[in-house]
Amino acid sequence: MNVQEIMNSLEAKHPGEKEYLQAVHEVLESVKDLYNENPQYQAAKIIERVVEPDRILTFKVSWLDDKGEVQVNLGYRIQFNGAIGPYKGGLRFHPSVNLSILKFLGFEQIFKNALTTLPMGGGKGGSDFNPKGKSDAEIMRFCQAFMLELWQLIGPDTDVPAGDIGVGGREIGYLYGMYKKLAKEHTGVLTGKGNGWGGSLMRPEATGYGNVYFAQEMLATKGDSFKGKVVAVSGFGNVAWGAAQKATELGAKVVAISGPDGYVHIPNGMTNEMIDYMLELRASNNDIVAPMAQEFQGVTFHAGKKPWELKVDIALPCATQNELNGPDAQKLVDNGCILVGEGANMPSTEEAIDIFLKNKILFSPGKASNAGGVATSGLEMSQNSARYNWSAEEVDAKLHRIMKDIHAACVKYGTQPDGYVNYVKGANIAGFVKVADAMLDLGVI
Repeated sequence: MNVQEIMNSLEAKHPGEKEYLQAVHEVLESVKDLYNENPQYQAAKIIERVVEPDRILTFKVSWLDDKGEVQVNLGYRIQFNGAIGPYKGGLRFHPSVNLSILKFLGFEQIFKNALTTLPMGGGKGGSDFNPKGKSDAEIMRFCQAFMLELWQLIGPDTDVPAGDIGVGGREIGYLYGMYKKLAKEHTGVLTGKGNGWGGSLMRPEATGYGNVYFAQEMLATKGDSFKGKVVAVSGFGNVAWGAAQKATELGAKVVAISGPDGYVHIPNGMTNEMIDYMLELRASNNDIVAPMAQEFQGVTFHAGKKPWELKVDIALPCATQNELNGPDAQKLVDNGCILVGEGANMPSTEEAIDIFLKNKILFSPGKASNAGGVATSGLEMSQNSARYNWSAEEVDAKLHRIMKDIHAACVKYGTQPDGYVNYVKGANIAGFVKVADAMLDLGVI
C-alpha cells in the first residue's frame, strides 16, 4: 500500500472534503505496515473498499416553522461499513454539518465500534438544521419531517442511529415517535431513548465516563491515578459533563470548562453544584459558559480563548473536531501536561497529535477513548432485544470493562520497542484487523 497514492486518488474523487481525508490519512499511516505484511488484505482490496461508504443517502427535509413559513434543510445518512453488524452511529443537527464531516465521523465510527467488541458497523447522519433558538414545536416538526424521509432506510438489524451534537433525549423522542407511527412497531431502532420506553440508564454520561475510565487505565500504566491531578475539559455537552463529573469523583480538580464563547477558569476545581449548573444552562437551550463566572465566586471567564493555555496535568478535549491545534499542543507540553484523552471525535489536529507523540506523553485518540457512548448504545440494543433493563450499576460495570478491554487492545498493538504506547496506532490497528478479517470472511460484496 502506498499511502500517498491512495490519498491522491481520494482527493481527486472527493475534493475539498478535508475532515474525511484527514481521518482516512491517520488510519492509513497507522496500518500501512500491517497491511503490506498481509497479502490477503491487498488481494481483497480491503483498503480501497473500507475507505468508501457502502452508500450515502441525501434527502430534502421540508417543515413549517411557528410562523407557518416553509423551511428546507438537507438530511443525510451515511452507511459506511456493515461488516461486523448493523450500521451504528449518531445523528448530528448543526449548521456546520456537511458531507465531509459526516464521512469523517462515519469512517471513525467503523473502527470505534469494532474496538468495543460489540457487533456494530459504522455509520453517521444528520442535518444542517440548527436546534438553537427553535421552539419545542419547531424541533418536533423538523424531527418528524426528517424521520419521514429516513424511516424505511433504518431498522434494529439494519441501521441504528443515535444522538450526537444537537440531538439529545428530546430529539430522539420525537424521531422515535414518528418512526413508531410509520413502522407500526416498537423496536430498538434508535438508541438514547428515554428510560421509560426502551432507553438505557447511564447513556447520557457514558461517553464522558468512558473517556475518564480510559485515561485511568493509561495513568495506571505509569502507576498513577486521577487523585490530585489538575484537569482541563473543553466542551459543554454530555461528554464534557460526564468527564468533569467522573474526574471529580476520582479525586481530580477540574479547573476549566469551555463553550463556543470561551472558557471559565475555576482555580479551586469544579464542585457538584457547578456540574449541576452546567445542566441548568444547557436545559435553557444555552451552551455558553460565561454565566458560570457570574454565578460562582472565584470563577473567571476568558472570552474567545481555549483552556489549553492553562497549566494542567490532564487535558480532556470533549467539544468538536480539530479544536486543539499545534500551538495548543505545544503549550500543553511546555506546561507539563502528562495526558491528553480525546472525548470528542478527532478533536486534535494532525500537527497536535505529532507533538504529543514526539514528546511521548500519554495520548488517546477519540476512536478509543470516546467509545464509551456507542458501547452503551450497544448495551441499550442488547437490552431492547432481550426486553430487559439493567441497573445503572450493571451498565456502569459493563462500560468500565469495555473501556479496560479497549485499552488492552491498544497496548497490544501500539507498544513500541522502547515501551512507549502509541495509542493512535494501537487503536487503528486493533479496529482495522477486526473489520478487515470480517470483510475477508464475507467475500467481495
